[in-house]
Amino acid sequence: MDLLNPDLYWPILGAILASAIIGSEREYRASPAGLRTHILVGLSCCLLMLSAVHQMAWLNDAPVEVVRIDPVRMAHGILTGIGFLCGGVIFREGFNVRGLTTAASLWMTATLGILFGIGFYELAIFGAAATVLVLAAVSITDRRSPQQRIVHLKATYRRSDAISARVFGALLAEHGLRVITIDQVMANNVIEFGAVAHGYSDERVDRLADSLTGNPNVTGFEIRPQQG
Repeated sequence: MDLLNPDLYWPILGAILASAIIGSEREYRASPAGLRTHILVGLSCCLLMLSAVHQMAWLNDAPVEVVRIDPVRMAHGILTGIGFLCGGVIFREGFNVRGLTTAASLWMTATLGILFGIGFYELAIFGAAATVLVLAAVSITDRRSPQQRIVHLKATYRRSDAISARVFGALLAEHGLRVITIDQVMANNVIEFGAVAHGYSDERVDRLADSLTGNPNVTGFEIRPQQG
């Protein structure tokens, strides 16, 4: 096979370029999978699909009548393997789950590599442009779209000076937080309240933190917003 065949290098160049653009956006946002990972995923998928489409080039000793070219089977195998790779970038951090967007971008990069590999350039280019627009729009929607922000809180009081769960809930309400659940645990002569509440904002939790810090009966607290 001619290595300078346009049917080979144009799909490869297209897959590398599209993967690099998506990977650059993920690299900028410090995601678990960045530029190199996305390029390797897109390039490998493209190469595998090219090998499936051009089977006759490497099965030249097989009789033509027994060769069955079926790129769809290769695509199924690629997407199965990519599923394991995507699962590796999803992880839990405290109350938050991170990496879902990066996993989706890897899946999309694999899809684009497959499309370039089979020569479906129009759909591949449109898909790459749409992916970049979606990823770029995240920062805009995060700032302007209405969101229900949730915060997880913990506060410990000395057992002798502890308040009730109802009073703790009222304290949160005073700072604009709407309680979903409150639980309480007593251990080591302290009582710990744990709460999940709506209405998180930096200003509200700063005022709540100042209130808890100024309370001599509070031995410790933790405020952790839930990431989307």
